[in-house]
Amino acid sequence: MAREGVSRLIMVGTLGVLAGIGAFERSAAAQQTGAEISSAAETVDPWRFEAASYGWLMSASGSMTAKGQVVAVDASFIQLLQKSDSLIGYMGYFEAGKGRVGFYADLVFSKLGFTNTTANYRNPVAGLKLSTTANAALTYSMTIIETGGLYELHRWAGPEGSSTALDGLLGFRIWNQSVDANYDVLGTVDFSRLGFQRGIGFSTAGTGNLTWVDPVVGLRLRHQFTPAQKIVLRGDIGGFGFQSSLTWQASALYSYAWQFPGYQLVAGVGYRALGVNYSTGSGNALSAVDMVLHGPIIGAAIRF
Repeated sequence: MAREGVSRLIMVGTLGVLAGIGAFERSAAAQQTGAEISSAAETVDPWRFEAASYGWLMSASGSMTAKGQVVAVDASFIQLLQKSDSLIGYMGYFEAGKGRVGFYADLVFSKLGFTNTTANYRNPVAGLKLSTTANAALTYSMTIIETGGLYELHRWAGPEGSSTALDGLLGFRIWNQSVDANYDVLGTVDFSRLGFQRGIGFSTAGTGNLTWVDPVVGLRLRHQFTPAQKIVLRGDIGGFGFQSSLTWQASALYSYAWQFPGYQLVAGVGYRALGVNYSTGSGNALSAVDMVLHGPIIGAAIRF
């Protein structure tokens, strides 16, 4: 009897040890699986967002046509500052990305005023000259909305956390433009024949709202010097005769970021140039914009 009791105790003890080992192994396996899932989750790229507000200190050169009257312009930022209503207002940029894919949107609104010293009337009519009495001889209002997709084509890893990446972009640029040229009333010019509107002491030739959409394709190169410092170079081309003859853009931006828990505050400075060639109508109904806008950009952004 004593032997049977001892045997039973040994058997029960052995079964208990085996059960304990099994439970320990299952617990360890569960912990390892959880760690693997957590590690895999950490390797998946999270969403990235950037929202920026910026000022573009524009200079302008080219020509504008309203009611068939062509005016060439060439004005620096300082010259435009004297007559413009909203030179650097209403400009913003937004970008979101996950992994190698992203999208962006950019908004520019400005109303530029040109004096008769920065504008040259190319095909003068007898008795007409650009106004010296109106607030601005020529007013150019523009709203530009650009949106599109981004895809990282290749990435090169550098030393100590630096890297370089090349992105392809495909999108479209929506333009809404208007040109108003003011002329002093001289002699007996038949303004109605030209389609001008009469004002007090001067007459106005306007294009009305010119709205069109351009497809855009381009490349963007990003180089991360350090976790805080980055430079971005971008170039694109569009239009292709779809609605405008040609549109193009080139820009360079250096930014510095200050890291905070969960987000970064960013300051940036650079240079941007944007060109467009668009026309519609003919004769006295011809309206056209053939312009290059260029100048420094200064902005601030938040990344999270």
